Amino acid sequence: MATRNRMPPWHEIFKAPSGHELLIRPIRPEDGAPLQAAFSLFGPEEIRDRFLQSVTELSPETTQRLTHPNPKTEITLVAAESLPAGEAVVGAVARASIIPGTREAEYAILISRFLIGQGLGRQLMRKLVKWGRGKYLDRLYGDVAADNEPMKQLAASLGFKPVPHPNGAEGLVRMVLELDN
Repeated sequence: MATRNRMPPWHEIFKAPSGHELLIRPIRPEDGAPLQAAFSLFGPEEIRDRFLQSVTELSPETTQRLTHPNPKTEITLVAAESLPAGEAVVGAVARASIIPGTREAEYAILISRFLIGQGLGRQLMRKLVKWGRGKYLDRLYGDVAADNEPMKQLAASLGFKPVPHPNGAEGLVRMVLELDN
């Protein structure tokens, strides 16, 4: 169960059924090195499902982009140990970014294989939806590997609908939530 007691905006303690406690918070520049180091905690299937290809390490460019989001157009949240940024192991990353010239944002979530099935993905997705509504967006969408049933089921349980990928990309399903602001 997640709780918030006088914490800064977008911060909350997430307590998994396993008893593991994580701090969900906005990413910080100091998270770059721990994020790169923790990349090995993400299994090959999680990485393929998120990056839609096999990637063995997080590039410095991707790390820079993730740890320095533009607050006007994107949000990047991490679920990490309750230690100072730069020291905490990052177990999950959730990001949403407004598509320039539109009123929609694309989301992506990457969760360590050690934390899957604990409700963390649901909590992160809820936060991305809240952010999208706060930005008065029309829709939030993410491209999901067609065989990634857990992510498709999670998105569907929150009201996302599967639609054919607009580029006809084989093996991908676009999950779309109309935000109805």
